[in-house]
Amino acid sequence: MLQFQIIPVTHYQQNCTLLWCDETLDAAVVDPGGDIERILAVVAEKGVNLRQILLTHGHMDHIGGTAALIAELQLPVIGPHADDLFWIDLLPQQAQMMGFKPVAGFTPNQLLNHGDKVRVGNAELEVLHCPGHTPGHVIFYNRAAQLALVGDVLFKGSIGRTDFPRGNHADLINAIRTRVLPLGDAVRFIPGHGPMSTFGHERLSNPFVADKNYG
Repeated sequence: MLQFQIIPVTHYQQNCTLLWCDETLDAAVVDPGGDIERILAVVAEKGVNLRQILLTHGHMDHIGGTAALIAELQLPVIGPHADDLFWIDLLPQQAQMMGFKPVAGFTPNQLLNHGDKVRVGNAELEVLHCPGHTPGHVIFYNRAAQLALVGDVLFKGSIGRTDFPRGNHADLINAIRTRVLPLGDAVRFIPGHGPMSTFGHERLSNPFVADKNYG
């Protein structure tokens, strides 16, 4: 079974997540935005073997600690979708714009497409391409645990911003309505910021994507 620990990082309080398979103790870190000492402390506390870095999208508060983790542990980087590579290339400008110290750049080892699968030990994550907040945003879904990591696509009571370069509100709503919410009402999700929720709760009450707004 897939286990998780949310680790809020940076002054943006971004939900970095440690995922691990409780059978193999192999682990992945999703969206290491910074504060890698905090991330590595949780890895040590859980006694797991960190094998890879997974990225939902290319914004600084989600990827800022990636190069430091690579330097520390030589981990492969998986994701996001190719359409977010421009955000990774813009890391120096992002750091300046978002109030971060400069960080080293990196190149993902594997880019992801809709329908891909990623393994964390014996657990399988399904990849869904969900553009809108950024054009190359992906989410990760573990069917067995009914758990999704949705980055900045969807929040409890809200949705991701679309006023960044190459953001698109219509694309985001379409991705949420046609790819995210149909995964099932019982699915719990970890957003990029703020508390967890379920897709069922958002279908009922989220003012941006609730069923009542779409007939």
